[in-house]
Amino acid sequence: MRLLRIVLALSALLTLPLHAAPSATPAPVTSQPWKEAVISVYDLEQTAAFFTEIGQFETVWRGNVSREELAFYGLPETARAEALLLEQAGFASGQIRLIRFESAGRQEPMRPGGHAWDSGCYFSLMIRMKNIDQIYDEAIRSGWWTETPITPLEFGTSKLKVVIFKGPQGIQVQGYERLSPPLPEGIPPFDRMSAPFNMMQMVSNRDRAYAFFTEKLGFATFYYGKPYRSAKPEPMPIGIPENITDSSAYSAAITYPVAGEFGRMEMIETIDLKGYNFSDRCHAPNFGILAVRFPVVNVNDTQGLLLDRGVDIAATGVIDVNLSTPRKAIVIRTPDGARVEFFEQN
Repeated sequence: MRLLRIVLALSALLTLPLHAAPSATPAPVTSQPWKEAVISVYDLEQTAAFFTEIGQFETVWRGNVSREELAFYGLPETARAEALLLEQAGFASGQIRLIRFESAGRQEPMRPGGHAWDSGCYFSLMIRMKNIDQIYDEAIRSGWWTETPITPLEFGTSKLKVVIFKGPQGIQVQGYERLSPPLPEGIPPFDRMSAPFNMMQMVSNRDRAYAFFTEKLGFATFYYGKPYRSAKPEPMPIGIPENITDSSAYSAAITYPVAGEFGRMEMIETIDLKGYNFSDRCHAPNFGILAVRFPVVNVNDTQGLLLDRGVDIAATGVIDVNLSTPRKAIVIRTPDGARVEFFEQN
């Protein structure tokens, strides 16, 4: 059975954790899945085409980024930006906000190469797909790429195909097609791509990252696995060389603020393979997945709760920003530098 325990499959096919960590968690700082993934790009139209032309996403807003939001990113007065907000019809979460920065200083990739053994920032945005072979062909023709071929995957009675698409500026979107059995009923119907449901980080220490989400943010455990090595060399969707998959271990965990099919935050540590640490590059205007945004009822209350739990709040503190509509927001960082934002729903 190929790739029987690869953690990447778990996000796509399970509704209950296989192995939950024993520790109790405090109340979650939010009771909703993340609403947006923010991605810094060079060309809005070029990147958006993957989602709109291939994935059938809709554009719900386009406009200039407010001065307040630019300050929220810590950018200079000279900075300007335009944003494009995309969503999949019928899905309540998982919007994608593309941002193009100008006059904001040097821009470079957050994760050059995008290897699984490099830690820091966000690794990939995960989307369920249908007819992934056709999506693959269309993506390649449109200028996207992949580090591996589409990889068949089996877990119990579930059969899947998995691949990580790599787009402009190295942006990575991980696609899953579930061949059988049918997807859970909690997932709205879609023709080609669902809204994103999971955000993956490659971390320097899985347990430290997991403790941040469970002990500081109060997220529940979807999955917490023991270190794993393949029984024999086999293909792996995240690109670890096949000949060392039986000697190189990894460990993984997945959390979410509320049980369900969306809003998951995943973290993987490659234990024996250690590459670069890019945790100091996860900031604007650098290219890549810039932030995940969670809605909350009251940002001031959220800030107080986080401070009580020893979480550092960015120097901006609570700030009024215009995220398509005016609202209050704060930002924190994971142990590996990834940006997490909490905004007040209107």
